Amino acid sequence: MQQKSSNTVWHHPTITRADREKLNGHKSVILWFTGLSGSGKSTLANEVEALLHEKGRRTYVCDGDNIRHGLCGDLGFSDADRVENIRRIGEVAKLLVDAGIITLTAFISPFKADRQRARDLVAKGDFIEVYCRCDLSVCEERDVKGLYKKARAGEIPEFTGISSPYEEPENPEIIVDTDKHSLQECADQVIRYLETKGIV
Repeated sequence: MQQKSSNTVWHHPTITRADREKLNGHKSVILWFTGLSGSGKSTLANEVEALLHEKGRRTYVCDGDNIRHGLCGDLGFSDADRVENIRRIGEVAKLLVDAGIITLTAFISPFKADRQRARDLVAKGDFIEVYCRCDLSVCEERDVKGLYKKARAGEIPEFTGISSPYEEPENPEIIVDTDKHSLQECADQVIRYLETKGIV
């Protein structure tokens, strides 16, 4: 169980999430993009955000690399640090949902238990897991950041998919096959889900 700060009392706000959603004209949710490095998480999250922005929806993308430049800049890539990294972003995403924002997170988040903890922070239906499914060989071919090459050379220890496991989602709300479909097709698939569920 997560330790709570002592000598603090939860303050109930005057303006609620429901008030913000009414003002925005849409519901707020977490779109949790997960998958191997190079599977297209950030690219897809940003494309979905662009489409939602065009529709006048309030959005924000929390990108894994960007978060590690600030909020999680003190963390490495050990199993314990990965757990803490996802714990922190889960809490941030929860705050953004309360702010009435469609929150898109793009993190490898390799462990099922960590993704479940993030899901458990919010009400049922508020967490939409988007599995960016992509064959490892394709991710390595893309190797946009040159990380797989370094990992294969032993320069990056505990690299997901090579020397550290990626636990595939068992029941994600959305599976996008980013190695088989275009970026536009994948983005449209996510948007259709949001429309079907009455979120946007």
